[in-house]
Amino acid sequence: MNIVVIEDHDALREVTVAALSGKGHHVVGLESAEALPEQKDISHIDIMLIDLNLPGESGFSLTQRIRRIYPDIGIIIVSANTEAEHKRQGYDHGADIYLTKPASLDEIHAAIQALSRRLKPAPLNAQQIELHLQSLSLRKQGRSVPLNQHETALLQALLRAPDQRLETWQLLEVISDGQHDYSKASLEVLIVRLRKKIASLGTTQNPIRSIRNHGYQLCEPITVPN
Repeated sequence: MNIVVIEDHDALREVTVAALSGKGHHVVGLESAEALPEQKDISHIDIMLIDLNLPGESGFSLTQRIRRIYPDIGIIIVSANTEAEHKRQGYDHGADIYLTKPASLDEIHAAIQALSRRLKPAPLNAQQIELHLQSLSLRKQGRSVPLNQHETALLQALLRAPDQRLETWQLLEVISDGQHDYSKASLEVLIVRLRKKIASLGTTQNPIRSIRNHGYQLCEPITVPN
């Protein structure tokens, strides 16, 4: 992350810059708001740590100005003032996070990590579950769940279907191997097991919805990588 620390206390600024640089961030330390215009390409900054009690332009004023001109920059206010009204003003002026001094370096870094996740969420395809046909598995963000051939065939058929919905008889045909006749009960057992496997990768909904007197519909976004 590209971070700017605006703090007029020299020792505190230097310690903060060194600590965050040690975490792998690119960090610049400034002693006042007036020093900020001297920095080039300010739009590439990801997060700013702003002390409120600055010489010259106040931290409140700077926060409001940055939020107006660069709405995508994350702003963390760091202040010794612990009053609720003061915190409210900080958020009203555009702060994303308000930390009170003395804030530990671990707390500051945790705030930066939390804010960075909001500013730069993982790409959509990284958040989605992937169906890997060759390995017969579901994968999401480094996690993998094995599937059997019937489970893989069911998912593939639902993904190809209009509205990702199929009738019961269509799904029974998908899993039929010509040697065994599968019943509605056995299909339901298979669906329940498949739901659990999909849900184990993290879902906020029922991944396969049962449609009364019709069949089933896949509700969880799943992609098949090329």
